[in-house]
Amino acid sequence: MKTHYTLSVCCFLCFFGDSKDFPKRKRRGKQKNRKETVKPYKAMQIIIVGCGNVGGTIIEQLSKEGHNISVIDMNAAKVQQTADQFDVLGIVGNGASFTKQMEAGIEKADLLIAVTGKDELNLLCCVIAKKAGNNCNTIARVRNPVYSQKIDYIRNEMGLSMIINPELAAAMEVGRLVKFPSAIEIDSFAKGKVEILSFRVAEGNILCNGPLKDIATKYNRDVLVCMVERGDEVIIPDGNFVIQENDIVSVVASSKNAMAFFRKIGIFTGKAKSVMIIGGGETAYYLAAYLSTMGIRVKIVEKDKERCEELTELLPKAMVICGDGTDRTLLMEEGLKSTEAFIAWTNFDEENIMLSLFAKKVSGAKLITKVHRISYDEIIAELNLGSIMYPKHITAESIVRYVRAMQNSIGSNVETLYRLCDNRVEALEFKVNEQSKVVGVPLQELQLKSNLLICSIKHRGKIITPGGQDRISVGDTVVVVTTNTGLDDIRDILK
Repeated sequence: MKTHYTLSVCCFLCFFGDSKDFPKRKRRGKQKNRKETVKPYKAMQIIIVGCGNVGGTIIEQLSKEGHNISVIDMNAAKVQQTADQFDVLGIVGNGASFTKQMEAGIEKADLLIAVTGKDELNLLCCVIAKKAGNNCNTIARVRNPVYSQKIDYIRNEMGLSMIINPELAAAMEVGRLVKFPSAIEIDSFAKGKVEILSFRVAEGNILCNGPLKDIATKYNRDVLVCMVERGDEVIIPDGNFVIQENDIVSVVASSKNAMAFFRKIGIFTGKAKSVMIIGGGETAYYLAAYLSTMGIRVKIVEKDKERCEELTELLPKAMVICGDGTDRTLLMEEGLKSTEAFIAWTNFDEENIMLSLFAKKVSGAKLITKVHRISYDEIIAELNLGSIMYPKHITAESIVRYVRAMQNSIGSNVETLYRLCDNRVEALEFKVNEQSKVVGVPLQELQLKSNLLICSIKHRGKIITPGGQDRISVGDTVVVVTTNTGLDDIRDILK
């Protein structure tokens, strides 16, 4: 087994070479936006291979957190643009090249992240980094469903720190929304035992025009309102805050308590029974496979005939329709009016937005729209298209969470991290590993930072919606929502 593995690596090296013909970008001077970065406890040396959509998002997030980053990509134009925009060291060439990794500083690197468009290349980059680096951690992007079936085996045998699959992660997030169509967004903590659910308050809803402290008493003390979006404003509310119509409200609760709360306030909690997906890519495959196991009827519309045949074989329980998803007549013939969830998941943002607008006009379906470009944020917000999904952000959050855990693996770990409201808010789950100033003290006595809310405590397997007399103990996991971005440790919640 080991001999075959070594031969494979050698073959890859011979095939890809060192790409010596490409120039190397030098580090540029500091730019103005660097002054606004959040300084972590330890700036890490990170190499990122691949400057595509996912790689670019990761570079942006980690550079904002003050890390020293080197990027490697075969595309000279992308490398130059990335180096200029984020003040990183750019190297043009093959990330699997030992020479290029040495130029990027692999010997002193803390972490290498390989997110090119080729799974095998990503895995090879990590293998070389493990050999060339000094205890360098490695993360590979692996998308192929064939590999995903043996993902734990691959990670363990190759010594990788993490394998990420953006398409699978996106499918799981979309799946949660299909299970609860009334929610705009659902984020999961404590291994699924705690959720943050966001929903828009409809006109005439009984939550309106009353302080939150009265709502908690009347409807469910185990549900906590942690954030409210009102227009361009993001609010971490206190007990006197009053909800208004059209606010987007986020609540923290266990799944069971959340469902009971929503039923009490008149919001539908049943899962969608039928789903139409436009676009037959990897995410559609993962999502259809997941939904089919729950007895949900799935239709996939894909115009590539060869891909349709492949999906038909892989997904015997789903209906695969070979046709143009932008053909309105086709969509109506296939039951768009009656479908309960509509997912626009093509590779073109404009197409997805227009499809969702059409579905909104002719049906009452739950809308889920895939978007790549952040520049559309303001326009989309005004269209009220339901749930907007940015797959590259899901991957970036996983990476940032891992990096923060690497920075502080003694006091507490960042177990889960979600970026909310265009990165203005973070929801974090901390694992408390040792004694500190936050442990054993009633919450009402802690001098917490402003715009920060302790939302949930998992203590010995029990989920607690915290009150003033509750305390954090060693071994607990704690969920915090705050506009103070960049927290690395549970102790950072204090002033």
